Amino acid sequence: MTTGAVNLLIIDLSSSDSISSADSICQACIECGFFYLANHGVEEEPFAEVFDQSSNFFSLPLEDKLKLDRKHHSGHKDILPSLRPTIESYYRKVPSAGKRLSSLIALALNLDEDFFDKVGALNKPRGFLRLLHYPGELGSNDEEIYGASAHSDYGMVTLLASNGVPGLQVCRDKSKQPRVWEDVLHIDGAFIVNIGDMLERWTNCLFRSTLHRVMPAGRERYSVAFFMDPNEDCVVECLESCCSEESPPRFPPVRSGDYLEERFRLTNAI
Repeated sequence: MTTGAVNLLIIDLSSSDSISSADSICQACIECGFFYLANHGVEEEPFAEVFDQSSNFFSLPLEDKLKLDRKHHSGHKDILPSLRPTIESYYRKVPSAGKRLSSLIALALNLDEDFFDKVGALNKPRGFLRLLHYPGELGSNDEEIYGASAHSDYGMVTLLASNGVPGLQVCRDKSKQPRVWEDVLHIDGAFIVNIGDMLERWTNCLFRSTLHRVMPAGRERYSVAFFMDPNEDCVVECLESCCSEESPPRFPPVRSGDYLEERFRLTNAI
């Protein structure tokens, strides 16, 4: 069941009032697990270039796509010579926004703003960039068709940019049946940020890793997701500010790399 658009908070990363921004992030992460990130320092031009290259890539025949596999580096030069430098340029710009965001998340959790630096999370963090393409129409039968079925992200934080075509939906209460889905509207130039399962675990379920999905919208949707995860040796354990005698830690400490590898292993085993 879809009920309309969700009202997400907008976090201005350029704001000098870090306490107010942190308070807003805390509210957003407790209530929904999603928010917009504006004035993040990544210019509009790299977004447009990434989506142009993504469209070119997904338009290729399968045979040519396979030539762009990591084992065939020369394919980037022969088929889509601008693909690799465009993606690499974008990849270099986004982590700085993610690092500044992590400081605000720390403040939102009543921690020192450099907390994630201190625990080694941002010492060579794991960053994974994924190009996503959703066809406008996926079928004509009576069954409900998904561009991406309901899921939550495994890691710490995801920064998502899209070409503006709708389709992304969130379910704020995954225990409620039937599930209620709300549309996430596009804001030009802003990232859509969502909390992952790892940060939910880190915060003892104070912050919410929210189910989301993508539905066909009648037009092709392109998006690029940057998954920002801690250094693989960082130990994820319940934060002191998120537990008490009344709310003891729900999960044992775990090495970040081990946690992600196990989640991916279980997914691939399905």
